[in-house]
Amino acid sequence: MKSMTPTLPFNRRRTLALGALWLAAGGLLAGCSPETPTFKSTDITGATFAQDLKLTDHTGQVRTMADFRGKAVVVFFGFTQCPDVCPTSMTTLAEVKRLMGDRGNQLQVLFITVDPERDTLPLLKEYMTNFDPTFLALRPDPAELKAVADSFKIYYRKVDGPTPTSYTMDHSAGKYVFDNEGRVRLFSAYGTDAATIAADINTLLSSP
Repeated sequence: MKSMTPTLPFNRRRTLALGALWLAAGGLLAGCSPETPTFKSTDITGATFAQDLKLTDHTGQVRTMADFRGKAVVVFFGFTQCPDVCPTSMTTLAEVKRLMGDRGNQLQVLFITVDPERDTLPLLKEYMTNFDPTFLALRPDPAELKAVADSFKIYYRKVDGPTPTSYTMDHSAGKYVFDNEGRVRLFSAYGTDAATIAADINTLLSSP
């Protein structure tokens, strides 16, 4: 008796079989591939700038990014006599650490002065204490300042005041965020709220 089961043409059967194999392989790959983290800050993973630094901190110790392996690092450029942008940014970063809870000890904030002429090490130490005693200020000499600013693509410019010592400094106000392997990963624009930055840093710390 002739079978009533319909027989598909050979080419169609082969196409369906190959399609099933591709679907199965895709499922396996999806299961094996780590999920790419998403951030609210600008993701600059793979950037060839902001690679490292070598500057003296407010305790007199020379620091590089290698000193902070195992921690997320936020780098911000400013100066102690900044009237608004810098204290606002540092207050935000202190709140970021608080919001991170127990993970706050895995955060290192680095403040790099763009005004080494007036920002002495004792003054920088006092300034950091106003926000968080674990935050570190770094003081480049003028030649180092230009090199590190260029490396981080940071703009700064001295703006003369009515007296030689009453000048101010124009400067970039964003923050660079490094992962716990010392790789620059994120750029956080000025005005980004603490909750957003804390969430992004927690995501970084949770990523493989």
